[in-house]
Amino acid sequence: MKWLKAMSTSVNMEMLSKTSHGTSCPWKGRAAYYTIKTDKTEFKNSAWYYPAPFEKATNIKDYVAFWQYNDGNRAFLQALMARGTMTFKQGQEVLSTIFTIQEERETAPDQVTQEDFDSYISAAADKISPFDYEIRTTVHQFTKEKISAIVNATSDPITQMATTRTQEEMFFVRRMIDAMFETYNTRRREVMGVTSMQALERKITKGVSGARQSEGGEQGADKGVTNDQAEKCLNGLVAEGWFERSKEGWYTLSPRALMELQTWLVTEYNDEDADAEDWQRIKFCEACKGIMTVGRRCGDLDCNVRVHDICQEAFFNSRGEKKCPRCQTKWDGKLFVGQRAITSTDEYLKGKRRSGGARKSQVEVEVDEEEVADEDEDE
Repeated sequence: MKWLKAMSTSVNMEMLSKTSHGTSCPWKGRAAYYTIKTDKTEFKNSAWYYPAPFEKATNIKDYVAFWQYNDGNRAFLQALMARGTMTFKQGQEVLSTIFTIQEERETAPDQVTQEDFDSYISAAADKISPFDYEIRTTVHQFTKEKISAIVNATSDPITQMATTRTQEEMFFVRRMIDAMFETYNTRRREVMGVTSMQALERKITKGVSGARQSEGGEQGADKGVTNDQAEKCLNGLVAEGWFERSKEGWYTLSPRALMELQTWLVTEYNDEDADAEDWQRIKFCEACKGIMTVGRRCGDLDCNVRVHDICQEAFFNSRGEKKCPRCQTKWDGKLFVGQRAITSTDEYLKGKRRSGGARKSQVEVEVDEEEVADEDEDE
């Protein structure tokens, strides 16, 4: 950021046009913005000034600030890359440190505004775009928090997990995702998650006999992984923000993974030749249109309508009736998507009471293999 005296030889005011954008600073006051116009392009809201700065900032009156990519932006981008994802609250912590150093005065996290955060996200996105990366945002299906993540815009997304993993570990990851979206994602129970015990079962950790096609297109022997290797891999996937692990011990794809893998998931697990009304494994919220792995489902098991928990109330209030918008089945909200497709069942709750609230055994929580086989036959 660079401050120049307005209405002086330093600033050509003819190149600046006022915008309706504005932000507030707790010690400088309310800022107004300019768009800079050149013969070839324009830079929206890239200059700003304080028409009536607070008493502690009167020294910047009649000055215009011009944005420029600096060490603060680099530090913010490095923090975002290290985390993989960032919420506004996390961004406040990062930016408060950056602002404190830059402005040589203490800036508390709650003094960092949403506009500050958005401007740094925008600058970071511009900086990484030439390298085929982009910053996408989504809303967490549980917490409603807005999450920003750096994603690769061009490469095969499943291979992005492979930078620090062996071939056997990548085969293991693929079997985990297959379990989430095939084995434990059926018409009757759309779990789309795997328990800790399931993740360490031989049907997921074991290799496949003979050669197997790797994600990079090369043939390779899938030797499987040991339980120790599987646990280390799972911990790494959680730490890197690819998987989430609930307090009950269920592994699911994180918001970052869903953003990066969405197109691949649809291509891999949905039938492109199916009719519009046919049941599909990957579905989207009827309200927000975001990918759906947690929430509620229509009572008609063949209907594809799903709604996030965080979208449900507003969605049905706007419609005036609690009926499925497609098949008109009464919407009672008692059929779940996600781990509650298991944990809300009578058999799970009875087993939990019998065990005194202890974690249920593998047999009690997993989707019955005969059920999966029966559904495959129905298809």
